[in-house]
Amino acid sequence: MKLATVKQLFIHPVKGLTPQAFQHFSLTAGHGVRGDRAFALMFIDSNNNNLPGIVPWMSKKHFAVQNDWPGLAALDCNFDPETEFLAVERQGVELIRENTSLSKGRDRLSNFFTDYLRTLEPNKGARHPQKAPLQLVGNGKTSRYPDREPVHISIISQATMDDLGEKTGKILDVRRFRPNIVVAGIEAWSEFDWVGKKLYLGEAQITVTAKIGRCMNIEVEPKTGVRDVPLLSVLKQKYGHLYTGVLATVDNNGVVEVGNILATTQ
Repeated sequence: MKLATVKQLFIHPVKGLTPQAFQHFSLTAGHGVRGDRAFALMFIDSNNNNLPGIVPWMSKKHFAVQNDWPGLAALDCNFDPETEFLAVERQGVELIRENTSLSKGRDRLSNFFTDYLRTLEPNKGARHPQKAPLQLVGNGKTSRYPDREPVHISIISQATMDDLGEKTGKILDVRRFRPNIVVAGIEAWSEFDWVGKKLYLGEAQITVTAKIGRCMNIEVEPKTGVRDVPLLSVLKQKYGHLYTGVLATVDNNGVVEVGNILATTQ
């Protein structure tokens, strides 16, 4: 039975930065979306000043992320897996483009992000408020740095965002919520009913595992990197919770395209 239609697809090449829109991508069992959170900006401190190019999964306290440094949201990243070039833009202006397969390209990107971080101020309570140097880690393909170590993808409905936007009096940019998949054709908040269910998503099969508990990321406007709407307070006051969207694991490989359906497996 059809539940919803895929409206938008996003990959976040660099953990903590604004995503890249796609018309299709592949889901891989045990990995999720290939290329999603494949890079991260790791703080270089006195105890880790000789980092390899790829580090294992770690908690986000080791990385510069939007939750602690909201100004990072203003950077748009585009990664080409064929050429391995990573380009960074701000408000349509390209700031840097380098080949991540070359050490000199990775060094230039690391220096760029280090310099950019120096222009920002951290949120109160940031886990790593010090403006330490950053190193770009990951390889854009096999590495993965999501917030949770178990591999997952994230799904949110357009109706949920529309309903939340009505409560705030503002049209909300979907990228605030950092989803992989935006679906349409269902009632607001009804994606919560999928938790615990196995579903077909395009050619793939997924298992919806949990609602997504939210942090200050969603309060940041992606175009500016400025916290402009107290969405956590709105969620708590209007709905009595701090959740939007759901997480899912990928059970079987498959391609997902805009326009595909999300359906029950029965």
